[in-house]
Amino acid sequence: MSERGKLLNGGEHNRSDQDVTRTATISRDTKETQIEATIDLDGTGTYDVSTGVGFLDHMLEQLARHSLIDIKLRAKGDLHIDLHHTAEDCGIVLGQALSKALGDRRGITRYADCHLAMDDTLTRAAIDVSGRPFLVWDVEFPTAKVGEMDTELFREWFQAFSQNAGITLHVATLYGINSHHIAETCFKALARSLRTAIEIDSRQADRIPSTKGSLSG
Repeated sequence: MSERGKLLNGGEHNRSDQDVTRTATISRDTKETQIEATIDLDGTGTYDVSTGVGFLDHMLEQLARHSLIDIKLRAKGDLHIDLHHTAEDCGIVLGQALSKALGDRRGITRYADCHLAMDDTLTRAAIDVSGRPFLVWDVEFPTAKVGEMDTELFREWFQAFSQNAGITLHVATLYGINSHHIAETCFKALARSLRTAIEIDSRQADRIPSTKGSLSG
């Protein structure tokens, strides 16, 4: 049982299991991409990802594993043109799925940050699951590609994800010389920050963490 389920089944907070299920499925079908994603915010970090882009698959698997969000995603895109539409639209769909699964964001911790080290690289991510989308991206790559993926597409993915998830997200690589490590630390730092920010705070499990009483934007 998820932590939210344990809290709400403990007596004081009496809700049905349906009320505490934080899952969502989103589909996107355009002339450029066909994507379907299902997520479970209270999962164990399992993943089943296929985008047609090997390195993007690897990054989304890292996102799932380190956020403990279960992710199943299938994407078919116009890769004969380039990888842009597939990368961006996967960010859109996963962001929409996160927002839908969060519902009114009641009980979440809301804020979190992480410094993520990987060999030569250190990246910081800070997040506010606020309903107000904003991305600050202070990341530079020494190479134009990682594998087959253009490094400029990582910002496109993070922009699409934060915009559609309704989160404020700041990502900065403080130092690093390896493009693979830089990209991976960005996704892992996001994952660890998300893991904390979307957890249910036992002291306010039935309250929205805002003096406005709403996190709808």
